[in-house]
Amino acid sequence: MSSHLEVWKPSGRELVALSGPRVTLGKAPTNAVSLEHDPTVSRLHAILENHGSAWSIRDVGSRNGTYINGEKIDAERVLRSGDELRLGKCRLVFQQARQSDESLEEATIVPDAAQLPPRLTRREVDVLMVLCRPLVSDDPFPEPASVRRMAGELYVTEAAVKQHLQNLYDKFSIPTEGDRRVRLANEALRRGAVTIAQLRESGS
Repeated sequence: MSSHLEVWKPSGRELVALSGPRVTLGKAPTNAVSLEHDPTVSRLHAILENHGSAWSIRDVGSRNGTYINGEKIDAERVLRSGDELRLGKCRLVFQQARQSDESLEEATIVPDAAQLPPRLTRREVDVLMVLCRPLVSDDPFPEPASVRRMAGELYVTEAAVKQHLQNLYDKFSIPTEGDRRVRLANEALRRGAVTIAQLRESGS
């Protein structure tokens, strides 16, 4: 089982392979995952623990807290593939890929069919664009667009938006627990259904 973090920095997305018994995250350059670019991150902010078949994260008394899919954690939490982590203003996405040869490089660079976006209608792409657009805003804590906001921007009812979202949850195999809009937005970006460039262009 190969795991990695997608670390979103001003320079773009970086992929960090996870290995060993634990991985430290924080602003100090001595951390395994150094987030020096973000002054809102504590020197030692959080620790990832390797439990063999799973990884967990715990906050270690940081100033601004650690969040999973928008929820602040106060105890150690097991991570699932696609979970969005927030440390200060920094956004990271945990990914776990099953690999027969345990090659993370192949897992992250050579996409298989499961990593490609599903077939989408034009309207579903429109919904994803509106959903994900806030993620490229200047807001320090961006959240995917609400159902109400999406309905307003697309000139449709909230019921219609919810139906489109349900179809997209099914197509992207989004689990029922947690904030499904956050997971959907992360999956859409990760699998290239929409791109950062498209979102910036549509919001300009």
